[in-house]
Amino acid sequence: MRVAILQCDEVLEKFQPQFGFYYDMIRHMFETVDIAFQFDTFDCRHSHYPDDINSYDFYITTGSKASVYENEPWIHNLITFVKLLDSHKKKLIGICFGHQIISMVYHHQVIKSEKGWGIGVAVNQIVTNPDWMSEKRHEFNLIVSHQDQIITLPEGAVVIAESDFCPFFMVQWNDHFLSVQGHPEWNTAYSRTLMNDRRAIIPPERIETGLESLSIKPDNELLARWIIDFVKF
Repeated sequence: MRVAILQCDEVLEKFQPQFGFYYDMIRHMFETVDIAFQFDTFDCRHSHYPDDINSYDFYITTGSKASVYENEPWIHNLITFVKLLDSHKKKLIGICFGHQIISMVYHHQVIKSEKGWGIGVAVNQIVTNPDWMSEKRHEFNLIVSHQDQIITLPEGAVVIAESDFCPFFMVQWNDHFLSVQGHPEWNTAYSRTLMNDRRAIIPPERIETGLESLSIKPDNELLARWIIDFVKF
C-alpha cells in the first residue's frame, strides 16, 4: 500500500536525536498493522507535492505548530491541494492540523478555543460506529496538543468521537476524508517532553493535569487499524 505523508511541521532539532521526525512517527504507527507499506514524504511548507495524485492509496498529514487560518502561502497551497484530493475523491487522513485544514477546505471556521490548551491524553466518547469500523468501542483515548478547534461542521459530516472539551474530536467528512484532533503517531514520552518544554506558554495547572493524564494508555494501535478499515472500505 502506497502512502503519501503530507509534512506540515518538523520535530524541534533538540528533540530529533531522541524522537526522530514526524514522518518516522507516522511510519511507526502503522507498524502495528499487518500490511506492507511504502511511504513517501512531501514537505508542504516548501510546496512539495506528488506529481500524480493517483500514485497513492491514501494521504495522511502530520500536525503543525502553525494555525490553519494564518495567512501563509504554504497553508493556502495545502488547502488548494486538499481541495484537489477532494475533487478526485482520494482518501485523506487528517491529523490535528490536517483535521482543521479539512474544515477550512469546506469553508468552516477554526478558532483559538477559549477553553485553552488541550494536552496529554484526551478521553473521548464514541458517538458513531460507522460500517467500515471493524472494532467497535464506546471510548477512545488519544494524545492531544492543540489550542485551535473546529467550531462548526458542514452538512453530511459525521462526528465519530467527542468530548466536552472538543466536540468534534474525530470526524468522517464524507466517504474519502477522515480526521482526528489528536496525535495517534505520538507516544507518551514525546508528549511529556513537549509539555515540559512549553511550561512558559501553558498554565502550570494545565501542564500538571496533562502530565497526570499520561497514565492513560492512548489508542494509537486502534486508530491505525481504523485508518486501514476506512481506506479499504
